[in-house]
Order: sequence, then C-alpha cells, then structure tokens
Amino acid sequence: MIFCPACSNMLTNAMDGEQHFFQCLSCPYMYPITTILSERTVMARKEVDDVLGGAKAWENVDKTEQRCPKCEHPEAYFREVQIRSADEPSTQFFRCCNIACAFEWRVG
Repeated sequence: MIFCPACSNMLTNAMDGEQHFFQCLSCPYMYPITTILSERTVMARKEVDDVLGGAKAWENVDKTEQRCPKCEHPEAYFREVQIRSADEPSTQFFRCCNIACAFEWRVG
C-alpha cells in the first residue's frame, strides 16, 4: 500500500489510456507508475500462549476409570476447565495413563 504524502490517505490504482498511476481519492495527488513496484515485508509472528495450560496443566492431576478411545486402556488422567460462560457446564479433559499412547480427548 502506498499513502498520499499530502493527506495520508491510501492511494488507489487508476489508468488513463496507457498510463498507470496511483491517485488519492481525497485530494488531487497523482503518482505515475513508471517501473514495476514490488516490496515484501515478512512480519514477525507472535508467540502463541497456550490458554489451556500446556504440559504444566497435566501435573498433579487425578486418575479416573475412563477407557481410552484409542488404545482401550482402562484409566485416564482428568481435569475440568470452564471454557465457556459460567452458566454452562465445565469441559472435562482426559489423557490416557498409558505412556505409549498419551491420547487426549474431551467431554462437554
């Protein structure tokens, strides 16, 4: 995007016959395009926070008799998190106790 040096509005492309140019829609400024204009800016990505706690959320959780849907192990770790509004039920997160599996699923 290119901005008008006079009024700081964004310039739009236009064409008059064979001549291409950028024009400001707020003032009479026109910028003729004589060469190919190309510029690329790679934006730095922000680090994403794990809102459900990540790996630390599974420390010191309780076990329950819940069958793993992947490996059929009879026990799973569980925790409850309120992820919606307060008048709706909380969501239960499960992780298989079988270390080789460690499948995670949720109910609710």
